Amino acid sequence: MSEGANQILPVIMCGGSGTRLWPASRDSMPKQFIDLLGEHSTFQTAVQRVSAPHVFQRPAIISSNDVRFIVAEQLEQIGVKADIILEPVQRDSAAAIAVAACHAAGHHPETVVLVIAADHVIDDPAAFAAACQAAIEPARRGQIMTLGVVPQYPATSYGYIKPGSPIKGTDAYRVERFVEKPNAETAHEYISQGFLWNSGNFLFRADIMMEELEKFQPTILAAARDALDRASIDLDFIRLQEDAFKLAPKTSIDYAVMEQTDRAGVLPVSFHWSDIGSWGALWDASPRDEAGNALRGNVEVLESRNSLVHSDDILTTVVGLDDVVVVAKPDAVLVTSRSRSELVKELVVSLRAKQRPEASEHLRMYRPWGWYQRIDQGSRFQVKRIMVKPGGRLSLQKHYHRAEHWVVVRGTAEVTVNQDIVVLHENESVYIPIGSIHRLTNPGRIPLELIEVQVGSYTGEDDIIRVEDIYGR
Repeated sequence: MSEGANQILPVIMCGGSGTRLWPASRDSMPKQFIDLLGEHSTFQTAVQRVSAPHVFQRPAIISSNDVRFIVAEQLEQIGVKADIILEPVQRDSAAAIAVAACHAAGHHPETVVLVIAADHVIDDPAAFAAACQAAIEPARRGQIMTLGVVPQYPATSYGYIKPGSPIKGTDAYRVERFVEKPNAETAHEYISQGFLWNSGNFLFRADIMMEELEKFQPTILAAARDALDRASIDLDFIRLQEDAFKLAPKTSIDYAVMEQTDRAGVLPVSFHWSDIGSWGALWDASPRDEAGNALRGNVEVLESRNSLVHSDDILTTVVGLDDVVVVAKPDAVLVTSRSRSELVKELVVSLRAKQRPEASEHLRMYRPWGWYQRIDQGSRFQVKRIMVKPGGRLSLQKHYHRAEHWVVVRGTAEVTVNQDIVVLHENESVYIPIGSIHRLTNPGRIPLELIEVQVGSYTGEDDIIRVEDIYGR
C-alpha cells in the first residue's frame, strides 16, 4: 500500500441550508459558511480539523453548485487546497458518501475515508484527531465506524447509538442498534443505558463502503460511480454528471447502509460536539457572560439572563427578558424563546410560501468576483453597493430594461462600455446606457468599491444577458 493510502482521506460534506438559523443562515449563505462562533466559519474549522499532514491526505469537499465559489474562497482564506466535487442536485448523504467512496477508491481501494459535516462544532481538535486514529484499526479490519459522543444531557434533537460487544484489540464496539431522536423521557433512559449520540462522523475503507452499498443500495452506488466517471472539470471544480447523479434515490446513509449492515462500529468519544442545529444549540456552544447571555455585535442587555442576542449593524437591546433569542439583520429580525428556537424552520417554510425573498436571500449577495448589497429600491430604480476583489472581473453583459450609473468610492475600476475602455478612480463615474455591452474589472491591489444606480422599467437580477464570463456561469 502506498504512503498516501496509510493516511485518512477526509471528505467534508457542505450540503444543507441551515434554515433553523435564519435569518443569519439563508440559501445565499448557509450556516456552515458563517462565522457563528469566531473569526472562521464552521466549514473552515472543519477543514482545519482534518489538516494534520501526518494523519490526513488532501481533503475532498462535496458541495452544491450554488455555493462553489464560497467554498473555494473560504479554502483560499485558510490556505488549504482541496478537491471540490459539485453535486448537480441534492440527493442526501447516501449518494454523497457513495461519491466519496468512489473518489477515494480512485486513490486506492483500501483508502480509509473520514466523512464529516461542515456545520459541526468540536471544541478539541486534538482529541478529534486522536479519535480518528483510534478508529483506523477497526476501519481497516472492515468496520464502518462512527464516532459516538458520550451524552452531556438528554438531547431530543440527536439520534442515539447503543454500543454492543467490544471489537477485540480496540476501544471500539459493534453497534447493537441505531435509534431515532427520542422524547425527553426516552432520552433519559438512553443515557442511563449507556447510549451514545450519533455524531454523523464516519470512518471506513472505500472498498468496504462500496461493498455495502452494492449489497443494500446498488442504484445509489451505480449512480454515484457513473456520475463520477462522467464528471467534467470546470475551473477548479469536479462537476458530477447530472443525468447520472439524478438516478440516485434521495436517502440518508443511516437508512441506506448503517441501519442494515452488520459491519457498523462505534468509538465512544467525550469531547464537546454540536451540530449547531438551532439558535438554542448555538447558545449552548457559545461563550457566555456571568448572566448566561451569549452576546455578539452591536447589542446591549439589561436585567436579562440566559439569552442569545446577535446584531450585525443596528443597535439591538433586550430588557427584562430571560431565555430568549434575538437576531437582528439589516432586512430581518427574529425573536423567539430559546426552548422553541427549532420552530424557526417552520417559519422559513411559511415565508417561502409567501414568496418573501428574505427567506432565502441576504441583502449582501456573494459572487465569485466579490459581492453586492442593495441599499435602496423603489419604482423604476435600485441602488447597490458593489465590492470587486483585486483581479475580480464581472461578466461581459448587457441589460434590456435598465441603464446604470457607477460611482467609484474606493480603488480603481476598469470599465468596458461597448468598444470603449476607461479607467476610473475615487469620485469618478461612468454611465452605462440601456443595451450597452459592458464589463467591470478591478485591476488594482485593493478592493474596488462603487455605488451603482440602476434606472429603468425593471431592475431584477434576471435582466442580465451574459456575453462572456470567466467564471463559467
